[in-house]
Amino acid sequence: MYAILDIETTGGKYNEEGITEIAIHKFDGHQVVDTFISLVNPEKEIQPFVVKLTGINNKMLRTAPKFHEVAKRIIEITENTVIVAHNAQFDYRILRTEYKRLGYNFERKTLCTVDLSKTLLPDAESYSLGKLVRSLGIPVSDRHRANGDALATIKLFKLLLAKDTDKTIIKSVIRKETHGELSEKQLDIIQQIPSETGVYYMHNKDGEILFLGHSKNIKKRVNDHFIKRGDRARKLQKETKKVTFEKTGSELISLLKEHEELLKNKPRYNRKVKPILYSHALYKGHTKDGYTTLNASHINGNRENITTFNSIHSAKNLIYKINEEFSLCDKLNGISEAKTNCSKFNEEKCNGACIQKESVEEYNARASQAIKKYSLANKSIIIVDKGREIGEYSAILIKKGVFIGLGYYDLNYQINNITILESIITPMKGGKNAIHIIESYLRKKRVVKIIELNT
Repeated sequence: MYAILDIETTGGKYNEEGITEIAIHKFDGHQVVDTFISLVNPEKEIQPFVVKLTGINNKMLRTAPKFHEVAKRIIEITENTVIVAHNAQFDYRILRTEYKRLGYNFERKTLCTVDLSKTLLPDAESYSLGKLVRSLGIPVSDRHRANGDALATIKLFKLLLAKDTDKTIIKSVIRKETHGELSEKQLDIIQQIPSETGVYYMHNKDGEILFLGHSKNIKKRVNDHFIKRGDRARKLQKETKKVTFEKTGSELISLLKEHEELLKNKPRYNRKVKPILYSHALYKGHTKDGYTTLNASHINGNRENITTFNSIHSAKNLIYKINEEFSLCDKLNGISEAKTNCSKFNEEKCNGACIQKESVEEYNARASQAIKKYSLANKSIIIVDKGREIGEYSAILIKKGVFIGLGYYDLNYQINNITILESIITPMKGGKNAIHIIESYLRKKRVVKIIELNT
């Protein structure tokens, strides 16, 4: 659990500043579950440059509560949380100073989004909150006011959590939370997991990921792990002290994240990831008369394929589908072994390429359309699908047939501007396996839309 906060102060000498406004959003890693926002009477004058920067003046604060009047509420909302702030060292110091004046020792674990951004967004031109969120296409209102900056920090932190494929943040937080064995109450984790699409992580007491997986219903899948029988399952159940999860909204996103993070984390109880996820492929050829042919066979590393499959049966099923959809010839594509024309010619479902009655140009044009539809080779596109919440969408970026990465957005201009799009995308190195996952998914299921990029 995190307490994402921002504080505005009077300015002045070090450790003599007073709080003028505070905003705290209790965040469970997915959504805000509690909020506290208040102006605060610092009982001292505000520096003129601060008034100009924030718009908060002495008159506004005359009737605001003093710090000791809100101190209990701040303790309650931040209890058992990790404080997250942009330049957390400053906000945490200010809070500790205020509580010290009251004779109370305020202690919380902290995470700084400046430090996290420097690690996870190394190419950013600036790490100031305003410039950073603007470069990421994150909308921010009421800049230099506590709640406006806190809300921007929430969106930034969600982006950083998504980009943290090594799960450094979560591992660090779990280590800080546990300090040894977890309680019985903490082990009762099923109730805290939603019945939604996402990726889940089973951790030991040190935060190490023991197992990770994806599911359209992560609550049910984790429950299955706890009731599964067998030596390996029992070992996993015994060692698991916490389960974290990441909602993805899109099933395709969860498949890609699972593959990428298995390669990076290599959890002890997951099966080893195969170097190549597919065994068969669809290849393009030509008859001696120049007609395009489609044939399925075991993968051949020396040939460029159209698309890939887990079995010869799946590959041949696509050929059947393509022949029907684009009126292609069963004989040319290896489905029929007829010596003359294929049976579809008699049914007027084949235009006669099998007996040279259709022109090569017309036939090959339809074959090219089929290949373009079912292959990502050389394509530059954005695959848009469901997001994690209402109003949000996921985006998968492919450039010239290469999977670049994925991310989330809630404003159209974030994907219409390639610079902003690339900044919010989490880079991934799935390679040909990722393209196989995407093509396999698109053959069976729908996404919201696919946008072609001008390159």
